[in-house]
Amino acid sequence: MVAWLIATGGPATQAGDAVAQLIGRPAGAWEFTDWLNSPRLKLEELKGKVVLIRWWTAPGCSYCQATAPALNEFHADYHAAGLEVIGAYHHKVPGPVKVETVKELADGLGFKFPVAVDPGWKTLKRWWLSTGDRDFTSVSFLIDRHGVVRHIHPGGQFVKGDEDYAAMKRMVEELLAEK
Repeated sequence: MVAWLIATGGPATQAGDAVAQLIGRPAGAWEFTDWLNSPRLKLEELKGKVVLIRWWTAPGCSYCQATAPALNEFHADYHAAGLEVIGAYHHKVPGPVKVETVKELADGLGFKFPVAVDPGWKTLKRWWLSTGDRDFTSVSFLIDRHGVVRHIHPGGQFVKGDEDYAAMKRMVEELLAEK
């Protein structure tokens, strides 16, 4: 909801102000490992594409499960037009990350787009958790063709039919239309 308010010029809250401070800034490099469905990707190599990064975890994250169909839809509908959807897995269960388990979880959610592990939440902490008081780790960043953060969904879910989904779809389409 906060990202929608910012994107549409609605009233900002204190949390919205913190998110607004991240909008318009270049996205930093990520420290993702263990890529699935893709060779290793670097953000600087994706210049010219619109990039949607969604941090997710499983099993047991109802927000991640609810948002998976929207991510799959965006990938299917917009990849050919220049959208790169990336799933960044952040491990929340006890014990070490097992890439085979991440693959099973990603396959179970139907992810055909690139998926990587964010070890120790390095990038999530640097991009999101260290920038303010955050309620969610299942955040989504939308980055334009020049590597600039243009929209943030601050966590929870976005599903077809809700305002957050509509805002994300609108922003994806706007950024794809920009050259």
